[in-house]
Amino acid sequence: MDLQLNGKKALVSGSTKGIGLAIATALAREGARVVINGRDDDSLAAARERIKSALPNASVEGFNGDLSQAGEVDRLRQQVPSLDILVNNLGIYEPKPFEEISDEEWRRFFEVNVLSGIRLARAYLPGMKEQNWGRVLFISSESGIQIPAEMIHYGMTKTAQLAVSRGLAETCAGTRVTVNAILPGPTHTAGVDGFVAKLSGGKSFADFEKEFFQTVRPASLLKRFATPEEVANLAVYVCSTLSSATNGAALRVDGGVVRACF
Repeated sequence: MDLQLNGKKALVSGSTKGIGLAIATALAREGARVVINGRDDDSLAAARERIKSALPNASVEGFNGDLSQAGEVDRLRQQVPSLDILVNNLGIYEPKPFEEISDEEWRRFFEVNVLSGIRLARAYLPGMKEQNWGRVLFISSESGIQIPAEMIHYGMTKTAQLAVSRGLAETCAGTRVTVNAILPGPTHTAGVDGFVAKLSGGKSFADFEKEFFQTVRPASLLKRFATPEEVANLAVYVCSTLSSATNGAALRVDGGVVRACF
């Protein structure tokens, strides 16, 4: 299937590993000119090399900067004045008891997970509307509708992303610009390895995974962690020209862990 993305300019925030890197790679595979983002030159170089080794003809450039900071978004605009596709993937998470989450941590999670996407959309959405084509995608989470007790601050930010996404879509009515969110479920990324190390009590990953889907996410129909590539498949379709009738939506790629049909 031709997703008609050849030559489109795309930015994926927080894309040196995990879901972000998988989305950037999939966009490059479809012919998009991709800007990847990270906070150090080594990780950017490694991510670019991974994409180029898989796709030698890919167009990939990097932006080194913390896009949770307003000044870095301004600097990005100088390097990349316009975009066709914006994927707001930048995010952090950490399991922590509610009583131990400080005001500073609540603010940090909101700044990184929510305000980064708001600032980037504010920077690039007007240009998309002016050219009458664009795609904005927020990488939310099933944790936005099933708030995890072990990281309530994270769940709060994922719910906020859904509100922002839907609200921005309303501002694009009658245009060929769409704004959507996708909701991955538990996904096996490098960050999840750290999460597992904190909660596993020394168990192997395979043993932890089995127990996790028996006790913590028993509603999962997949019964395993998804791969970043499985999430990227949906993300890239939503970014494509073929998804023109999908707007203001929250689309689940959660392995069936949310016990609802919509």
